[in-house]
Amino acid sequence: MYLALTSLSCMISKSFEKYINSLKQKKYREQYQRFIAEGDKTVKEFLQQHQPFEKIIALPQWIANNKVLINSVKEKLIEVTEIQMAKLSGFETPSPVLMVAEIIKPEINSKEVHSNLNLVLDGIRDPGNLGTIIRIADWFGIKNIFCSPDCVETYNPKTIQSSMGSVCRVNIFETELPLLFSEFKNITVVGTFMEGKNIFETVIPIPSFLIIGNESKGISSELEKFIKLKVTIPQTGNAESLNAAVATGILCAAIKNTKG
Repeated sequence: MYLALTSLSCMISKSFEKYINSLKQKKYREQYQRFIAEGDKTVKEFLQQHQPFEKIIALPQWIANNKVLINSVKEKLIEVTEIQMAKLSGFETPSPVLMVAEIIKPEINSKEVHSNLNLVLDGIRDPGNLGTIIRIADWFGIKNIFCSPDCVETYNPKTIQSSMGSVCRVNIFETELPLLFSEFKNITVVGTFMEGKNIFETVIPIPSFLIIGNESKGISSELEKFIKLKVTIPQTGNAESLNAAVATGILCAAIKNTKG
């Protein structure tokens, strides 16, 4: 763990700069158990949700505009210049603030899984899709997302950016999906297929697992044997397919609003 961090100052050592930039790579996020959350809205969400963090790096104007919010964490604050921020930012146009946050791995709450709709992501590879799906889950009050090992990493900077802070309110697990379904064998597994039942006319039992398949390949064949209910989003136009995050939003809205 990198420990030699400066206090509130406009001086950043080369080693600290190197440490921040290393967190843009997965292997270093895993090594340090830290990730970068960047952007005004995201950092504010993290602070309001009491996300554990190591440091906040910010421009003077951002600090001046957020005195109340950061008053209790001033000892973890580093003030930087625009030139310094440009060296640290992962954005094309650097944001005024970024946070070095701690990776917190949640534990599966069996009671919660048994009483809710749970999302299951099978091979989602696009970080923007994953981040948006996390926001969708947060919007609909879905607490758990289970990801197959070949999904894009939750703490990829683009995923964090797309989630807009929702990653603090949703439990995200990486797990072997066949083992998950075997462990919770009494919970209905729902999958989307072209020949499935109309999602708008189908009551989805709660609890259930809703599988969202890979952007181009759909749901993997090894999971089909676990699926008890096949549904579809009826097509009335000519598009070949739907974006995974868009499909998730439609499915969640339909499930949450269909009455038995």
